[in-house]
Amino acid sequence: MTSTATPAARPSGRRELWLRVASGVVLAPAILAALVYGGWPFAGIWLAAGIIGFAEWMVMSRTEPREVLIALGAATLAALLLCQRGGAPALACIAVLLLGAAACATVARTGFGRVRAFAGVLGAASVASVPVALRDDPGIGLVGPAWMFAVVWSTDIAAYFAGRKIGGPKLMPRVSPNKTWSGAIGGLIGAVAAGSLVALAADLAGLDLPRAASLPVVAGVSALASVLSQAGDLLESGMKRRYGVKDSGKIIPGHGGVMDRLDGFFAVAVLAGLYLALRGSGLIP
Repeated sequence: MTSTATPAARPSGRRELWLRVASGVVLAPAILAALVYGGWPFAGIWLAAGIIGFAEWMVMSRTEPREVLIALGAATLAALLLCQRGGAPALACIAVLLLGAAACATVARTGFGRVRAFAGVLGAASVASVPVALRDDPGIGLVGPAWMFAVVWSTDIAAYFAGRKIGGPKLMPRVSPNKTWSGAIGGLIGAVAAGSLVALAADLAGLDLPRAASLPVVAGVSALASVLSQAGDLLESGMKRRYGVKDSGKIIPGHGGVMDRLDGFFAVAVLAGLYLALRGSGLIP
């Protein structure tokens, strides 16, 4: 029978805030430095994030045999990035990903386990490969990942402070009791402002932007990305309640695991991946 135990509460108030700040002070500069440098240092960060996130999902969902699945998932993500950064055709990269995901699904012991393993590899691949694909694209460069960071981080920060300062009706109390409508709206406003500022700063710096990236379009896509980011956060909260855990892991103080930190980023990565696919097919500039 599935556990329905309510996860224990995280540290609250000033302690949680300071843990989050400390984690951000350590992680953000490293990620931004890798973004500016590009290449394998940037790719390595996201490969590690995808592997750890997949491992956390296998452990949290109690999918067996977890050690074998984690090894297969890690190998799949590494092979995907090698193909992607080695200039292999898109269809070859997709084939590598699907073969690896299918291998994980075959190894998993139960029907639902096979679904969790297959979906987990695909989700981890979006985190591991999309930011790297954006950074490596000469027509997008560092602006694409910078926009993703700005939108996701500002959504998280603005929602946190707006929810605590304003309060009010709960967003989805049965899934995430602490989230409020005021926080959701604050996060949306923060994301639109941050995403638009990235586009303006890139334009002022003379960086190349995709032809479709006018300011109204960037603002609208930033709003959509904020909604998806918050939906990803709620989805992961629901999964944690489903499996009776507080956090997906303990690797990041104040946040828990990589899944806890990248739940919203995963959703925005899917959106960015869709954009890359449409751009590669010539359907949008």
